[in-house]
Amino acid sequence: MERKYADYLLEKTRQDYNLIADEFSRTRGKPWEEIRFLFDNYLTGGEKVLDLGSGNGRYFSYFEEKKVDYFGVDNSEKLIEIAKSFYPQARFQVANALNLPFPNNFFDKVYSIAFLHHIPSNELRIQSLKEVKRVLKPGGTLILTAWKLHQIKERYLLFKYTILKLIGKSKLDFRDIFEPWGKKVKRYYHCFSQRELEKLTKEVEFKILEIGIVKNEKGNRQNIYLIAEK
Repeated sequence: MERKYADYLLEKTRQDYNLIADEFSRTRGKPWEEIRFLFDNYLTGGEKVLDLGSGNGRYFSYFEEKKVDYFGVDNSEKLIEIAKSFYPQARFQVANALNLPFPNNFFDKVYSIAFLHHIPSNELRIQSLKEVKRVLKPGGTLILTAWKLHQIKERYLLFKYTILKLIGKSKLDFRDIFEPWGKKVKRYYHCFSQRELEKLTKEVEFKILEIGIVKNEKGNRQNIYLIAEK
């Protein structure tokens, strides 16, 4: 993907989430229970933790239970505004994931929940992971999830954008899609495979501790999760 188009998609994603922030927060107000184990099993009280792509702050309650030193960042000004209104006791700020406003070796843990799949191009995804590695302490842990494509409508979108790419009608990379949010916006996603996510993380020289698939009770929501150490 050309860098100019990737930069456009980054800005588009920021604007899209600003446009749908209120509706997003109404429909995504609660954390996903199926990934609670990522907080219960890996957080320790007193740790300094970054919630990268914190959105409306819906996972803050899990962090608060563990009594960690919490920082939440997102590039959507509207979502950060909502997060601050929901959780005034928390520390939220607008920030760019490609240039995080924190010093080297600052965090014990970085959580990236349903975030990396919104970063366009392999180049920028690597840059984002390098920033995560920079702000993590030696031996610090990355806890990451990414959407796993599995529903028929999602597979249709992947097929559609693959065909458009093959016939030269799309600037997207392979396995990129635009998913409609009603009639308001079409959100950019990169549809990771488990193998691709593992390869990407290793490329930034993280040590992978665990990787797998997590589903909700109905099975209509699936995510890849990955635990890696700096």
